[in-house]
Amino acid sequence: MHEFESFLLRILLQLVVIIAAARCGAWLFGKFGQPQVVGEIAAGLLLGPSVLGRLAPDFVSYVFPNDTAIVFRSLSELGLMLLMFLIGTEFDFSHLKKVGRISVSVATMGIAIPFALGIAVALWMHPQVAAAVNRSGFVLIIAVALSITAIPILGRMMIELGIHRSRLGTLTITAAAIDDALGWILLAAVSTMVHGNFELVAILRMFLLTFMFVVGCWLLARFGFRKTHNYLMDEETGELGVRGLSVVLISIFLAAAATNAIGIFSIFGPFVLGAMLSDQLRLCEAVKHRLQVLVYTLFLPIFFTFTGLRTDVGLLDTWSQWLMCGVLVFAATFGKMSGCGLAAKLGGLSWRASGCVALMMNTRALMGLIAINVGRDIGVIPDSVFCMLVIMALVTTFMTTPLLRRLLGTGSTRQQVLAG
Repeated sequence: MHEFESFLLRILLQLVVIIAAARCGAWLFGKFGQPQVVGEIAAGLLLGPSVLGRLAPDFVSYVFPNDTAIVFRSLSELGLMLLMFLIGTEFDFSHLKKVGRISVSVATMGIAIPFALGIAVALWMHPQVAAAVNRSGFVLIIAVALSITAIPILGRMMIELGIHRSRLGTLTITAAAIDDALGWILLAAVSTMVHGNFELVAILRMFLLTFMFVVGCWLLARFGFRKTHNYLMDEETGELGVRGLSVVLISIFLAAAATNAIGIFSIFGPFVLGAMLSDQLRLCEAVKHRLQVLVYTLFLPIFFTFTGLRTDVGLLDTWSQWLMCGVLVFAATFGKMSGCGLAAKLGGLSWRASGCVALMMNTRALMGLIAINVGRDIGVIPDSVFCMLVIMALVTTFMTTPLLRRLLGTGSTRQQVLAG
């Protein structure tokens, strides 16, 4: 009993530190015009070995012992599932017929160009910093990390800027969803190849199963939730009661389990389910009312802190390593923005609107961090390169909001840009 109480005390202390740091970071970065999530990411890094671990190593080792890591990893994954569902419910896909073709083009170019640049950069880096790991796995993980877009972070940025239900917002989030679906399939393929079992049939099977899953979510949203809407909502208050919330949570976790089994990772399933329910506004608002505050104040900061604890900037101790880090950031930014911006312009958007699409698609934080963690877990990303990729993911996220605010403008200019 005493051992468990001691373990529980560490968990409680960690939660106190994580939540307090996240709120302080969100407040501080908000003063500089950044969205709250950027401050939460920065707070997570500050709690890790890069900053606090050097200033107060005994404090960090006491508050964040290794034996509690599995608890917080599980909590962070659970929070991501709930967040992805909420992000899916927030978007208005009524513009899909008008932006679908452009979204596919933006997503394709946004994957192809940074992926190609990632391969080139990784081939150059491998003999210098990763000679001891599998070259093919290293190269492909780098390429995927440079290609991906962070849907949850991008979604929160859009919501905070009030552009998530605009035509431009719908186009971009649709492109990001396609981008991430392709990215997860590539990531799963790389993982399979590294373990020696790569087969084309398996990848085609994943495509088919993913399509079947999307169709299943559409059927569930249209015929399941719509038919049981009155059963889920409390008749007296008009809100989502215990019974309704239980059904929603079971559906979210089943969707996560389904995509996990397919091999495109758990968090994609809840996003698809949420997107299919996005036109059922009353139900979505009720779910949001029940879940949003808890997800944003507890679960998401846990994920950022967990990643921060695995990142040590001190590992980059030579100018050549910092040069490689700079090349990674440049390749990621140039590849994603040039590909997405050009595709948007060719699709008929104005230069200003195309620039906004390019900036938003360049946001990698959450999804980029997940891809990087996968690469590290399967043994093809050394610690120093992990640190470089974390910096890349953060820089491409930090730059988005201030530049996007300037491009969007105000008044009539803003409305014209959001209309494409």
